[in-house]
Amino acid sequence: IDTYCHKNISVVPRNFRLLEELERGEKGIGDGTVSYGMDDADDIYMRSWTGTIIGPHNTVHEGRIYQLKLFCDKDYPDRPPTVRFHSRINMTCVNAETGLVDQRKFSLLSNWRREYTMENILIQLKKEMATSHNRKLVQPPEGTFY
Repeated sequence: IDTYCHKNISVVPRNFRLLEELERGEKGIGDGTVSYGMDDADDIYMRSWTGTIIGPHNTVHEGRIYQLKLFCDKDYPDRPPTVRFHSRINMTCVNAETGLVDQRKFSLLSNWRREYTMENILIQLKKEMATSHNRKLVQPPEGTFY
């Protein structure tokens, strides 16, 4: 693997990193309530991804299946991907009109570090659904999209 040095740390190039993430996403994550994969296998730049989150227990989100789009631009993983819910959802960190996750209101994105992954984003969004300020919010009808 061709790596380069960044602040005395060996850094994995973008494509190798994304290939690692793809492999991990295809294997499945944890309890299976969070998953992700590439939108287009022919996209050599590996930019467009789809994520899925099954809503956490004991919340208004329980049993709901949320689809998200993640876009990893050429500066990923140095900068976070753009994250947008495709499924309609009412959460304090999500723009109600567009489904875009607001980086300023979602700490994982606002405090992004190169070692964070798309998996981390999805897991943290699921945790965010269960927080006191999101767990009981009235939700749009299930199966509606932005």
